[in-house]
Amino acid sequence: MIDHARDLESVREATERLLTAAAEVDNAAVTEPSRLPGWSRGHVLAHLARNADALVNVLEGRPMYISAAARDADIERDAPRPLDVQLADVRQSADRLQQAAAVPADWSRTVELRNGVTDAAARLPFRRWVEVELHHVDLGIGYELEDLPAEFVERETDFLAERFAGHPDVEPVRLTDGTRVWRTGRDEDAAEITVRGTGADLLGWLAGRRARSALTVEGGSLPSLPPL
Repeated sequence: MIDHARDLESVREATERLLTAAAEVDNAAVTEPSRLPGWSRGHVLAHLARNADALVNVLEGRPMYISAAARDADIERDAPRPLDVQLADVRQSADRLQQAAAVPADWSRTVELRNGVTDAAARLPFRRWVEVELHHVDLGIGYELEDLPAEFVERETDFLAERFAGHPDVEPVRLTDGTRVWRTGRDEDAAEITVRGTGADLLGWLAGRRARSALTVEGGSLPSLPPL
């Protein structure tokens, strides 16, 4: 069962880790490339702030973004700002999200996100936790997949394996870190491809954030995954 209150606390802790780490860089570093193609570190920070406000919109019954174009324009507008402005925005928008989530509400209700995606309101805090943790890694400032909390790694691997389950363009895959096993890809009787690696390596592949060379593949070739 999803514990949205516990996840909100995890979001708070992850946000503090990110802000503390990002405060150690300088303005020049904010303009340098992040690990996301085409995005500077400023783009990543701007996205995190605007994503928090977008989730406030969802919680309060408004569209997540006015449009995809408006979302992209907001990130481009905010990306060049100085570090202190960026960090203040991330913190203040994160506080607005925590305040919106503290309002008594029916957390079992269904809410709409981007591109027609729907989910239970109770899953929104975990979705935000994903944004904060993975984009912290994307900043490229010393926080790596291996530094992610173990609970987060397992839950996000569960989520992504489920996301690609049944996908017609992904061959059947069995993932294992030596202790746990996940299955994903299309449903058929063909032999599964087995992919072995650490939890960080498996998550990195599923999330498009680590090279395939970190994994051991048996029974075929590692399939390409659709973009998230």
